[in-house]
Amino acid sequence: MTLAVSYGRALAGVQAPLVSVEVHLANGLPSLSIVGLPEAAVKESKDRVRGALLNCRFDFPTRRITINLAPADLPKEGSRFDLPIAIGILAASAQIPSEALEHYEFVGELALGGALRPVAGVLPTALHARDAGRTLVVPEDNAAEATLVEGLKVLAAPDLLALCAHLNGLGELAPVTRSEAAAPPALPDLRDVRGQPHARRALEIAAAGAHPLLMLGPPGTGKTLLASRLPSILPPMSEQEALESAAVRSLSSQAFRIEAWAQRPFRAPHHTASGVALVGGGTQPRPGEISLAHHGVLFLDELPEFDRKVLEVLREPLESGNITISRAARQAEYPARFQLVAAMNPCPCGYLGHPSARCRCTAEQVQRYRARISGPLLDRIDMHVEVPPVPPGALHAAEPGEDSAAVRARVIAARARQLARADKPNAQLEGAEVERHCILDGSDRALLDSAADRLGLSARAYHRILKVARTIADLAEAEHIETSHLAEAIGYRRLDRTAP
Repeated sequence: MTLAVSYGRALAGVQAPLVSVEVHLANGLPSLSIVGLPEAAVKESKDRVRGALLNCRFDFPTRRITINLAPADLPKEGSRFDLPIAIGILAASAQIPSEALEHYEFVGELALGGALRPVAGVLPTALHARDAGRTLVVPEDNAAEATLVEGLKVLAAPDLLALCAHLNGLGELAPVTRSEAAAPPALPDLRDVRGQPHARRALEIAAAGAHPLLMLGPPGTGKTLLASRLPSILPPMSEQEALESAAVRSLSSQAFRIEAWAQRPFRAPHHTASGVALVGGGTQPRPGEISLAHHGVLFLDELPEFDRKVLEVLREPLESGNITISRAARQAEYPARFQLVAAMNPCPCGYLGHPSARCRCTAEQVQRYRARISGPLLDRIDMHVEVPPVPPGALHAAEPGEDSAAVRARVIAARARQLARADKPNAQLEGAEVERHCILDGSDRALLDSAADRLGLSARAYHRILKVARTIADLAEAEHIETSHLAEAIGYRRLDRTAP
């Protein structure tokens, strides 16, 4: 047979479109050409494939070999096509049966000796292979990642020889099953935070309703400590959320760890990060920090120190929960349903309002410092909480607060009420959903209207107060929003009075 087809998958954002690797052998001078928009790494695969086949003692056809990667208008990149190309050549030259290839998908990089090396982005590939009903063949080092997908048959091959023996019926690769997951790394416990009851309360509310949170206070008051404890009180991820989050991290090999695949990510980029680092991009688009924090926490410390243009890129993802990266040749869409937690000092020196009275910043300097954060971005942050300094003596004398397990139990119960009521956390309620689930009586509506006039709140901020009040009511196991819940929610917008 001079024509054979094997199957692999490309990467387009978190999607993995099917690629048919068509191999045709024709008479003529020996040559090998690859068509179908291959990038440099794909073009180089012909040399890796030739070396692997010869070193594994296969016959390399001395004919005119044409390899078409279909669909031809989809860009192909990376070394993931080495294995399906090699299998296609062997099938076209009748060294392995071509009939069985219909039921397999292949992904992997070939070493010159025939060994299979791991590639990035196996989890999105596995999800789509399962939906297509095919068996996925991967390098051994990618097997644990592929087995995270339930209902998928996975074969892990150490090298090309073992795989061809399996396809020829001369050996068998046993299906790989998901191994018992190692215990995920222990998360920092909220019990480490002493004092700051108001900030702890705000952190619990933010966790229960998935609300964005801004903490303002002098250096050393525990803002970073509090933010780092947020993942320990968040509800566990569902299987679907874990797979979505892991699929994004799978595209970035440095960010993906099998043992922590179902643990909510916590990303804390430095304030020198660029807009591309946050939203993703590059010549070949890759996910940025906001996508790597999908279903987790994005912590921005020293918020005003970020470039203002960088911060502005957060506005659309905060509302939509996804990010689309457009380049001249291609477009990629990544999910970005993250929970924003930010921290900032009250002034350039950081000590405005500190008992030491060491701050010498003028009102103009303070205003200019806070103006680095735009009003529209500040408006999208549901909760603003002040974290005041605590004297060292009082800090050491304070009893440890509740541990993360106790707080998390209340958060899980509150989140369960939200999912049962609206199938989403309160922070994600939109439009009519807010009016339907955040009902106020006449006096409470008048209270909120008065606060909105006094603080100069926008319609967006008005609705966000309602959503925070609904979360506070859920934590209190209340059926309806009460005056105390609404008053507390209004208290978390007091910084709007000093917003630029």
